[in-house]
Amino acid sequence: MADQEPTAIPPTGVLPGAKRPVPGRSELVVMIAGLMALNAFGIDVMLPALNQIAHDVGLTAPGMESDNRQQMIIFSYVLGFGAPQIIWGPISDRFGRRGPLFVAIIGYIITAFACIVMRDFHALLLMRFTQGVFASGGRLVAVSIVRDLFAGRSMARFMSLVMTIFMVVPILAPGIGQLVLLFAPWEAIFVVLGIFGMIMLGWTWMRLPETLPESARQPLNLGAAMSAYGQILKSRVTFGYMCVSGVIFGALFSFIASSEQIFREIFGQTETFALWFAGIAGTLACANFLNSRIVEKVGMRRISQTALFVFTIGAAVLSAISYFYGEHLYIFFPLFALCFGCFGLMGSNFSALAMEPLGKIAGTASAAYGFATTTVSSLIGMAISSQYNGSTIPITLGFVCLGLASLVIILITEKGQLFSSR
Repeated sequence: MADQEPTAIPPTGVLPGAKRPVPGRSELVVMIAGLMALNAFGIDVMLPALNQIAHDVGLTAPGMESDNRQQMIIFSYVLGFGAPQIIWGPISDRFGRRGPLFVAIIGYIITAFACIVMRDFHALLLMRFTQGVFASGGRLVAVSIVRDLFAGRSMARFMSLVMTIFMVVPILAPGIGQLVLLFAPWEAIFVVLGIFGMIMLGWTWMRLPETLPESARQPLNLGAAMSAYGQILKSRVTFGYMCVSGVIFGALFSFIASSEQIFREIFGQTETFALWFAGIAGTLACANFLNSRIVEKVGMRRISQTALFVFTIGAAVLSAISYFYGEHLYIFFPLFALCFGCFGLMGSNFSALAMEPLGKIAGTASAAYGFATTTVSSLIGMAISSQYNGSTIPITLGFVCLGLASLVIILITEKGQLFSSR
């Protein structure tokens, strides 16, 4: 049975030295998805409230068009989420999973409630940044727990189930935010975030055992970490696809930050914004599912590179239509959903390609990849979305530029060879 890769879970379901058994597969899948969703929920649930928050913190006066600075409520959180990933990984390897996880969730809860009383814009941004720092800890530890419990194909199957549930979050979160605003002011959205964090804290505290035994813990070694990061920079494929991901996902963040303005100001869909956003996010979810079904037969390079071409051409067509024929929702929505869906065929494949050469230092490589891609893409997304001027053209032209830049990076990385079946 050479093809069977065992999990780290013993037949009894009890880990050595643990005080409680590992939850069953179904419960564990939902628990890990919930921990990872702390981050996505902290972004997407805020979208319907950005305009109201902008008014209340003094960015705009009631009745005025929203200020592009409202996008910083999203980007400050994303920037906080990106940088600390290279720190949380070594900490959890040294001190175990439960301690750092509880610190991260408690910090997430405290900062969520603290945002309620922030009436200064810059103070709110600082608190959102801090909340992103704690959210990154929750996600990194959640992924580490999966690596502790599963190996090889069993891990891939488990993470596929997690991502299936996780993708529900960006579909439902704006609708939850919109529903909250029907009955309460925007501060109540932060209450919802705090309550969600409290639920995850209580659940993991009572049900999740320590998954990293004392014998497997690693010392905090700066020299070893720097050596591992050096290997990442020396790997042509890893560094290349890390750069590609950082560039192209700037488009994703730029739309998320400006989506509320686009649907409210250009298309007049204030009340139904959550439904339109859910439709676009649903396309991404379907593309992720499609990728899981075809990637073994078609190959990561062919799928992701084809999707990049479709994304770039689709964005160019959308820009031309908007410029020559004006903004029309029935044209914008299907074309934009097509472009957005391409991320479902690029993201996981680019990540897998980047990690492929570095199996021996996968944990460090994953932390570096997450840090680089999130930080770079958020800065790029901030630059593009800040050009919003009441038209979709600056956003879609930004998409075209990012698509072309990504194609150039791939050509350099693959030495001119595209659509390989490798």
